[in-house]
Amino acid sequence: MDQCIFCGRQTLLHETDLTYVTYDTYPASPGHALIITKRHVPNYFDCTREEVIDLWQSVEVAKQLVEKEHSPDSYNVGINVGAVAGQSVPHIHIHLIPRYKGDVEDPRGGVRSVIPHKRKYTRRQDIA
Repeated sequence: MDQCIFCGRQTLLHETDLTYVTYDTYPASPGHALIITKRHVPNYFDCTREEVIDLWQSVEVAKQLVEKEHSPDSYNVGINVGAVAGQSVPHIHIHLIPRYKGDVEDPRGGVRSVIPHKRKYTRRQDIA
């Protein structure tokens, strides 16, 4: 996959046999990290069980690295699966996006903000 920007990436923060961690080239915030499979897998749901386990273990390592260097207040963690969901690079990667108090006016809704009119909602009283 010579044309994939994630295959053969060189600037690594962490690496295992199956995954690696790097900073995002176009970060949403300081410390925005990507956790990427070494094998070219376009769809998260096509990862092997071992890759899935390794991806999430690498998310934990990435969080520790980001904490040490950037001291964020919170995080968003996300995976875009498919073009309709916003996936622009067809190679599985998890976004670890550090969040900082005041970085947006109203952070409520978090990842629900991918569909702006669904961001704010009223929770029914009978639902915990």
